[in-house]
Amino acid sequence: MLAEILVGPILRRLTSQQLVLWWLSPFECRGEFCCYLSNDSSADDSFISTEDTNTSTIKTSATNKLIFSAAIDEDNLTTFRVGEKAVVHLLDVSINLPVDTYIEYDLRLLNSNASFDCKDNNAQSGIAISAEGNSKCLADIIPHLAYGNKSRPSFIIQENINNLLHGSCRNPHHKSPDSLLAGDKLVGQTLSDVERRPALLMMSGDQIYADHVAGVTLHAIHQVIALLGLNDESFSDESLAQQGITCGSELYQFSEQYFQRELLLPKSASPAAWFRRAFFTFNKQEPIFTSTYAHNHLMTFAENMAMYFLMWSPTLWQKVTLEGFNVPDKYQAIHQQESAAIKDFVSGLGKVQRLLAHTPTYMIFDDHDVTDDWNLSAAWEQAAYQDPLAKRIIGNSLFAYWLCQGWGNDPKQFEGDFYNVANEYQVANANQKEPNSAQQSDDSQGLSSQASCSQGLCSQDKFIDYLLKFSHWQYTLDSQPKLVVLDSRTRRWRSEQALGDPSGLMDWEALCELQQELIGHNAILLVSPAPIFGVKVIETIQRIATLAGQPLAVDAENWMTHPGAASTLLNIFKHPKTPEHFVILSGDVHYSFVYDVELRFRHHSPHIWQITSSGIKNQFPQPLIGLFDRMNRWFYGPYSPLNLFTKRRSMRIKGRKLMVDEQEQKLKLGHQRLQPKSGLGYLELHDDGSPHLIADLHCDGSKTVFIETSEELLP
Repeated sequence: MLAEILVGPILRRLTSQQLVLWWLSPFECRGEFCCYLSNDSSADDSFISTEDTNTSTIKTSATNKLIFSAAIDEDNLTTFRVGEKAVVHLLDVSINLPVDTYIEYDLRLLNSNASFDCKDNNAQSGIAISAEGNSKCLADIIPHLAYGNKSRPSFIIQENINNLLHGSCRNPHHKSPDSLLAGDKLVGQTLSDVERRPALLMMSGDQIYADHVAGVTLHAIHQVIALLGLNDESFSDESLAQQGITCGSELYQFSEQYFQRELLLPKSASPAAWFRRAFFTFNKQEPIFTSTYAHNHLMTFAENMAMYFLMWSPTLWQKVTLEGFNVPDKYQAIHQQESAAIKDFVSGLGKVQRLLAHTPTYMIFDDHDVTDDWNLSAAWEQAAYQDPLAKRIIGNSLFAYWLCQGWGNDPKQFEGDFYNVANEYQVANANQKEPNSAQQSDDSQGLSSQASCSQGLCSQDKFIDYLLKFSHWQYTLDSQPKLVVLDSRTRRWRSEQALGDPSGLMDWEALCELQQELIGHNAILLVSPAPIFGVKVIETIQRIATLAGQPLAVDAENWMTHPGAASTLLNIFKHPKTPEHFVILSGDVHYSFVYDVELRFRHHSPHIWQITSSGIKNQFPQPLIGLFDRMNRWFYGPYSPLNLFTKRRSMRIKGRKLMVDEQEQKLKLGHQRLQPKSGLGYLELHDDGSPHLIADLHCDGSKTVFIETSEELLP
């Protein structure tokens, strides 16, 4: 038996007018969404909300009473079936609830044979259940979802962002702890405190690692696919056909796939770097997917969906086994390490599920959500999208990203044509799974099956084509300060003269749109998955590798690597209408640091803070990051002549020092500017949008605080 909710609920977009909730169920759900004032709430008793035909709102002077209810129906619920027992739900409810108030919520889900009576009732019970005992609330379905003695999850609508959590790079089998647990602890400690409870959680990339999957995780993924009957797909690739693989189900049964997936991934015969041509290897077949750890790279849409399901909830882990698959001898040691890390990761997923149910969560992709070096250069794009199998693999990851991440950020961006094309895939798969009429002959059944399979394949490829052309992944939140989240992956500024050089992270048109978003605001929260102002010595190493023809070897993607993108972005900061307070949140790099940025030669420079927090569950090797930290201060100190060769000569950049507790002093982090330990970023803001406290929270209860210094670090 499967639970009514397998993953979630995840609280997504939350404003004073809109609430978005995401979850996965084995069937299409109907029921009721309810909001309550509890004993911890401080709402004005005079609060009244407007009513419509689909909602009922109850004015009450008592606490712990229902104040809002809405039937979960086709007017506010959109579902997307991805398997026989897997339906993604997105509830988008129009609300009118008090802000800065502790509010509890609940889902009352009906059994398949029950129904709601949506007519008005005199009693203060909202929408009445037609048959007693035919519904379940969240406490019945997920007992661990509430904190302490609470019976329901809760939220606080905060239009003025006083504090927030942020981070990126969550690799489930990395040896570091899952820092989302530190966020869960903080929310539990500040549950009803309007001033201290985090207003939102911003996940700025690499929420999953589709290109770096543990063998034990891939084994669990295949069991989830079978358990939920996730959609199959066909392949037309000749190299896979030679291995006897023509569809996803055959791929999952392939005996040599674990730790050997790179043998199945497509390759490209594109010209190589100059030194390779010197050795007459310019036609050498090279892998399109550049991840060093592509041994278990996800390939199908079902694999990507199952990966998401396993990252956010412990429920499906309870239905799978972690052993019983073939591991090559040379990977046995790695397998043992990964298995131990995964077991530790799974043990904390209940708290992660609780955090995501209580905190409005916003997401944006980086490369590992799809594949390493995704769209890094024009040459990479050319090789990837001209190969049908590579295009399918990338498209499948982007498809899953939309359903599990992008959709909840701003559902209105995906209405109309977008959802219509997506729905064609859903309908085609539904038709494919319908049993043929008993009156049909065997031959006609076979023809019908082939036709439906072909239809499903065409609809999937059609939607992938649409996804790859879609250009509205970025989004905003009309909070104070305004939140602007950038898409730095699909709208690249491609180099026309050297296709192998890294592309700019955003093209000219996208940067112009960004500038328009900033006008008229005194303070901005800008989310860039990659840091705008990076560690200069690391960027120099990346530049040298690019000149040597190997940008992919060092992930040479930063804002300053492309002259056009760098110049345009820096000019935005210099514009007279640039907001006075400008906070940049970034990740990607697996270490954390903070820069204070000002414009030289201006009396009234905007105040810019770049806060990079990376490594929710990942971290840079500590000895190496310590070396880079020292080299950066040696070579690019305030009086270094090397500063004359940077693109940021007109900017004064100061790196903040780390203040750590006594326990961490043994690591000698006190003199560094780069924090290598995994952690979750925590930011407190003044009323004007300027930072009050910048810190990283760690699972062991410690906290790293970034302290402002007068020492200029970079030009």
